[in-house]
Amino acid sequence: MKEKRVGFATRIGAIAATVGSAVGLGNIWRFPYQAGYNGGGAYILVYLLCIVLLGIPIMMSEFIIGRSTHKNMKGAVEQLTPGSPFKIFSYIGVLGALLICGYYSVVCGWVIEYLWNSACGSLLEHAPEEFSNIFGTFIASPDCCVMWTIIFLTLNFLVLSRGIQKGVERMANIMMPLLFALLIVFCVNSLMLPGSTKGVDFLFSINFDKLGWEGVVDAMGQAFMSLSLGVTCLITYSSYFKDDSNLMKDAVTISSLDTLVAILAGIVIFPAVFSFGLDPKAGPDLIFITLPTIFQQMPGGTIWAVLFFVLLFFASITSTISLSEIPITFMVDEYKLSRPKAIILTAVQMGIIAVLSALSFSTLSDVTIFGKNIFNFLDFVGPNFFMLLGGLVTAVYVGWILKKDVIHNQLTNGGMHRSRFVQPYIIFCLRYIAPVAIVIIFLYYTGVI
Repeated sequence: MKEKRVGFATRIGAIAATVGSAVGLGNIWRFPYQAGYNGGGAYILVYLLCIVLLGIPIMMSEFIIGRSTHKNMKGAVEQLTPGSPFKIFSYIGVLGALLICGYYSVVCGWVIEYLWNSACGSLLEHAPEEFSNIFGTFIASPDCCVMWTIIFLTLNFLVLSRGIQKGVERMANIMMPLLFALLIVFCVNSLMLPGSTKGVDFLFSINFDKLGWEGVVDAMGQAFMSLSLGVTCLITYSSYFKDDSNLMKDAVTISSLDTLVAILAGIVIFPAVFSFGLDPKAGPDLIFITLPTIFQQMPGGTIWAVLFFVLLFFASITSTISLSEIPITFMVDEYKLSRPKAIILTAVQMGIIAVLSALSFSTLSDVTIFGKNIFNFLDFVGPNFFMLLGGLVTAVYVGWILKKDVIHNQLTNGGMHRSRFVQPYIIFCLRYIAPVAIVIIFLYYTGVI
């Protein structure tokens, strides 16, 4: 018998869960790195413009589809536009979620490994020049890498097994405030370090000469991917929203909080990086190589390391839970599976993908797809194909296909709110700005331009 659909209990819980789905590891290292590399404040200004013209409109399009029907994308399209071929793309969202969460869980396993070693006091026992070899040795160890990946996935599905309100919502209500609290504590500590002003200048000084065309496209891509757009994640979550929630207000709140996390992460990282004379353009190495070096030189470094990897764990698991919910909801709605059975099936599928990805640096290092190992291939096609294609389809569907009265009804909650300027802004962005921007991002990341 199909389990009765239960939505989020409160607006705060819905926002916390949706912010958690958006906030991920990319907020912690990619945004600060991209901002510093592409002109600091200039990049941030372009990013904010991209959020307004690209991020919020596509987020709203997913909210409209999900909240109007309280169904996954396939069921929603069948109800809103019977016979429309757009329902086919729901399978793209489900597959994309499985693949993205599969390889992403491997990185989350790395986070738990570093958290464990930090708590045991063994992480910071090594010389600074050894951290690169330590990381390389760890990911090349099939047993360790797979073990931590499975542990992370187990925690992920334990939360999901508790359901929407007792699992997803309750976890978000606990973890998201703690994440912000930890970020603020780290910000205060970083700003008190000697030479921290150089890091702040690196992040916020407006320098359009360093921005360039690549920086603009990176800002568009970061705005799109940072909000978890395109894989029907927000359609799934908004299907659990209450009918009286103000979608535009929620979208602005979620986008603002997601951006705030990214900016706070920059304030955490770059003052410390400059204070200890390290490379501010280290990119992904910041998390597992550069930052341990910083913690080692800080008073109470072990405590700071533990707190930082706890923060990363919070950011990680809130994202994977939202991705995992996509196939779970899809199977419950479309195949009438009970939620426990859908969770088990999703866990098995995602576990297989995750194990294959974890072994990409060791046992399966010789297995390549288009010249990339399994992990790197999934890391490439997940954001650059599945998310972008899904975002394009959603924008076109709501902007051009969906009836305007459905959009109006969702934006105004049946006439309860005004949408005199909101609806034209959303439709214009979905019809003309978002499709062009997504195509440009795709051509850029695939090397065509």
